[in-house]
Amino acid sequence: MTQQPFRTASGGLIDRDHSLHFTFDGKSYRGHPGDTLASALLANGERLIARSFKYHRPRGIYSAGVEEPNALITLRSGGRAEPNTRATMAELYDGLEANSQNRWPSLDWDVNAFNSLIAPFIPAGFYYKTFMGPFLDKKGWWNRYEHFIRRAAGMGTATKEADPDKYDKRHAHCDILVVGGGPAGLSAALTAAEAGARVILADEMPSLGGRLRRERYEISGKPGMDWVSKIIEALETHENVQILTRTTAFGYYDHNCLSLVERVSDHYAVPPAFLPRQRHWQVRAKQVILAAGAIEQPLVFGNNDLPGVMLAGAARAYVNEYGVLPGRQAVIVTTNDDAYRTALDLKAAGAEIEAIVDQRHQGGGPLMEEARAQNIPVLLGHAAIRAIGNKTGVKAVEVVGISRDAGQRLRLEADVVCVSGGWAPVVHLHSQSGGKPAWDEDRQCFRPGPSKQAERSIGSANGDFGLHDALNDGMIAARAVLKDLGHALTRKKAAPKTSDMEQLAGQPLADQQMAGRGKCFIDLQDDVSTDDVALAHREGFVSVEHLKRYTTLGMGTDQGKTSNMQGMAAMAGLRGQSIPATGTTTFRPPYTPVAIGVFGGREIGAHYTPLRRTPIDARHDEMGCVWIDAGVWRRPRYYPKPGESMAAATDREVNATRNSVGICDVSTLGKIDIQGPDAAEFLNRVYSNGFAKLPVGKARYGLMLREDGLLEDDGTTSRLSENHFLLTTTTANAGKIMVKLEFYLQAVWPELRVHVTSVTDQWAGIAIAGPNARKVLQKITDRELTNEAFPFMAAGEAKIGGVEGRIFRISFSGELGYEINVPADYGIQAWDALLEAGKEFDITPYGMEALGTMRIEKGHITGAEMNGQTTATDLGLGGMQSSKKRYIGDVLKDRPALLEENRQQMVGFVPADGKTMLRAGSQIITRNDMTPPVRSIGHITAVAYSPTLEKPVALGMIEGGMKREGETVYMAFPLRDEIAAMTVISPHMVDPKGERLHD
Repeated sequence: MTQQPFRTASGGLIDRDHSLHFTFDGKSYRGHPGDTLASALLANGERLIARSFKYHRPRGIYSAGVEEPNALITLRSGGRAEPNTRATMAELYDGLEANSQNRWPSLDWDVNAFNSLIAPFIPAGFYYKTFMGPFLDKKGWWNRYEHFIRRAAGMGTATKEADPDKYDKRHAHCDILVVGGGPAGLSAALTAAEAGARVILADEMPSLGGRLRRERYEISGKPGMDWVSKIIEALETHENVQILTRTTAFGYYDHNCLSLVERVSDHYAVPPAFLPRQRHWQVRAKQVILAAGAIEQPLVFGNNDLPGVMLAGAARAYVNEYGVLPGRQAVIVTTNDDAYRTALDLKAAGAEIEAIVDQRHQGGGPLMEEARAQNIPVLLGHAAIRAIGNKTGVKAVEVVGISRDAGQRLRLEADVVCVSGGWAPVVHLHSQSGGKPAWDEDRQCFRPGPSKQAERSIGSANGDFGLHDALNDGMIAARAVLKDLGHALTRKKAAPKTSDMEQLAGQPLADQQMAGRGKCFIDLQDDVSTDDVALAHREGFVSVEHLKRYTTLGMGTDQGKTSNMQGMAAMAGLRGQSIPATGTTTFRPPYTPVAIGVFGGREIGAHYTPLRRTPIDARHDEMGCVWIDAGVWRRPRYYPKPGESMAAATDREVNATRNSVGICDVSTLGKIDIQGPDAAEFLNRVYSNGFAKLPVGKARYGLMLREDGLLEDDGTTSRLSENHFLLTTTTANAGKIMVKLEFYLQAVWPELRVHVTSVTDQWAGIAIAGPNARKVLQKITDRELTNEAFPFMAAGEAKIGGVEGRIFRISFSGELGYEINVPADYGIQAWDALLEAGKEFDITPYGMEALGTMRIEKGHITGAEMNGQTTATDLGLGGMQSSKKRYIGDVLKDRPALLEENRQQMVGFVPADGKTMLRAGSQIITRNDMTPPVRSIGHITAVAYSPTLEKPVALGMIEGGMKREGETVYMAFPLRDEIAAMTVISPHMVDPKGERLHD
């Protein structure tokens, strides 16, 4: 177990009385409660933490928060392994297991570091230009080296094991959502809470306080954390306040809906069984206050990626919050006053400050005077040009004079280089809400622009970097929001006095030193250098959006939090224009990476879509059926006999139904009960064919169009009495059609006196079909089923197997057939009664495969043909559309493009050789050659082997439709390099005149 040589003797907010043990790359270390993995590794003297994405250069810890570009590790192992976790955000717990990634064979010696030596030969765009050219593709070279390129790409490796953790979702509403628990956010939350508003305060860190946890600020003469403790205590007394720590607001959407992810138990080695790992919050707030803070920006110079180069604010954070010295000999390189605090805090913690290197010719203010009073050398008008060191860390930094000492070079010894290019407000959520960041010339940063939703930014998120300003911003913003909400203020209180800070005076980014000896990196995570930006400029990729995609600038897990500003500044300099003229990229959710499990929540596996079972499910299981998922339902696919294949079972079931009798469970068909005085008129408007005069006791096949005239669904509707109808839909569209009917009754025709109710689950449905269907059914019903008494498309109530139900003489198989409905609780009773009655006819249950085969043989349509792109005419059903009434889609169905003669229309196909199995989804072409270019004239929608015709058959869409009958065309399936000749035939392949239906 190693000691902690860089842990300070005192100070910090960690619990020094308890130790935690963890491993990194198999080596054991010790830390304390309150540490992050990053602070614990620094305390133990570890500097080399990762390898970079492209060049595999050695990288160390760069920041202390979500902006970390370097220190990405894989946390835990097995099914709980989580790659690309920021070490700066991983809370330390006892038994934590972490491993470096993107290196081989080890972090210390990585073979792919060779890429750094050949960096000049693999610039931005190298892979596109070198490996994706048309000449190489034609030679098939891509297939030879794709594996190696993809293996080298990426960072961490995701686990292939199942995730054992649970994830939750929660919805919440509030008057005010405050994002950020720093001084501005705390001030706003308490002001709103005291006025009685419902407040949710969310902060991504384990504890509230923001920068006050990481600074030596005083409020009213006392440490800033004393003030934080009092505010938290006050907030906790209000029942109208909910505090969410470890919670990141990662997405801002319309209507003030924000998505948050709460890390409920990530800080446990194994989450307690009663806790989820993370929870997804969807918060709808009347007003949003964004107090998300600011991110310190880096400086660009040679070798600025060496371990030991880090942000100045991060160095302060490790000293003040975690009690860790990031190094014993420091150089501070800055363009603003704020970094002087780092020098003072490091010196107070025992570090030696070699120098403060300030690029400005003058500045520093009182902080500079204090630094000089403590004998800290200050080099004004100097800039860093190169860091010197190796994989174990920085050893020195070379600086050069850029004012009166121009050209003078100095070598400053250091084991940590703290850099600060000023602070940039976190405008991400504001941008996601629809706002556009605006450039502030005085502050030299992008600030939130005009709001598009009910939100406002405060504190450093609004460019107000002073502590006193942040406290005032919080109260002022809360009062303004409360006024908008109509809340009465219970009291007014001035902001507490602070040890006033100067506004951060950042040097214009475009004027910062951006050159040096060695590789100068802008995006540390993606290895994007100043040379890459210059190359993008030379090649014309000057738009910031093009720059991002050409160089991958800002496309890593940090999403450019420490690189976007420098990248834009570099391009602005090359273009000779200002940063606002160059522009900024658009921030989109998520703000930080979010585990996919959070979006799934508990709705995974069988819980993703609840499995629906028909009322006869148990009997199918007993009969040994093979199951298939059909939408949200479980349905029998086929009923195999011992040793029987699917193909053999399907053929047997089809032949039995065509030649004798078969039964099929059709309970999944959508069933909608429609009642009311205007029910007939309503159906007449919904269907394209007439229903107003449908006689009682009759069923009719109907077509529903969408508003744009395309076919949406088909089914039968039966008139059970004068004002009572039963409408059926396809299984897949049951829910959608129900919603559509309700919408039209509520929003379009509210005057119609009609009620619609989904009764799909209330009735079990059984289809019985075949030449002997009538004989079997007649045995168990009191209804006369002769052609005269109960002709084709008749419907009515009857007692079936001793149960009151309904019989409909309709058929999807094309044979003499009936569908019966009985109450769901009696489904098995009716099924058993039919099987018993049909024994003498060798009655055979059939599943989805046989059902599909018979419908293809008959040319009946399903969702494969009603795919949202076809009209009734395309499917041979145009004659059913009325020209004498108005109905949904009746106008737009006559658009010229939908009436073109050469539109793709449904036909049948058989292989020219009579035996080649056709493939669903195949394209249809006119020549026996797939060499590009080749034009598709259609596609195959459904295929089957027809035991009735004893050959493969298919349905499909083809230009010209039945005008091509008898023509030879070709099925092309490029994925398997298959091509086969087919003959176009009528889609009605078995009993085309429908004589069997009327037997």
